[in-house]
Amino acid sequence: MRPAMKPTFLTYQKPLLTSMILRETPEECINLIMNSLYDGAEAFGFQLEYLKREYRTPDTLKKIFSYCDNRPIYITSYRGMASRGYTDEECVEYLLMGLEAGAALCDVMGDLYHQDAHDMTYDPEAVKKQKALIARIHDSGGEVLMSSHIRAYFDEEQVVATAKEHQARGADIAKIVNHAQTEEQLMQNLHMAYRLKQELDIHYLLLANGPYCRLLRQIGPELGVCMYLCVQHYGPGDSKEQPNLKALKIMRDHMA
Repeated sequence: MRPAMKPTFLTYQKPLLTSMILRETPEECINLIMNSLYDGAEAFGFQLEYLKREYRTPDTLKKIFSYCDNRPIYITSYRGMASRGYTDEECVEYLLMGLEAGAALCDVMGDLYHQDAHDMTYDPEAVKKQKALIARIHDSGGEVLMSSHIRAYFDEEQVVATAKEHQARGADIAKIVNHAQTEEQLMQNLHMAYRLKQELDIHYLLLANGPYCRLLRQIGPELGVCMYLCVQHYGPGDSKEQPNLKALKIMRDHMA
């Protein structure tokens, strides 16, 4: 039987305003979902590694996701936070639990099965296992984002090569988080966003961290980036690099 269709991240009129949820309990998640909906959230991104282990059940995830008002749901299952000590196989098991509970888009780490400082492995056995996992997610009706958090500055050729490798492994969206430590690096990242639009056959999410990261996060979708990652408000643990949801909605909706 073909899996039921879910709300998608791959078809949209405007890049989706995705409210990121990084919370430890179901109640905190649900409260943030409700506040985000009132502020105009069009999708949700759950970093499931933040949820305490006692809440990691299919029924609990289904309950949390049920409050998303049929918006598309993006999930991560990264190493760290409450998942610290998990094997990569356990991270995958948790990711697939989220998919089964109703998520649409699964984040497959670029260094899954062979950890690397730049979140991108080229180990043949790890790549083979990644491709098998991506096929499994697709067969289950899910979409795949492959992510590489560089933790340094990669130049344009390195970023394009990394994104093309994500594409080659079967991802629907290539996600790269570069650095922008200087104004020059900011401008180069903006050009990378345009370059990826020319080079890739899939969607992409190019972000940056560092003191000059915010402009890319605010206007990147005008250059081809597929979505905005936002915060409804800034609390402990929330990314201060990510723009505020309400402010970003006003800016996006008034751009020509």
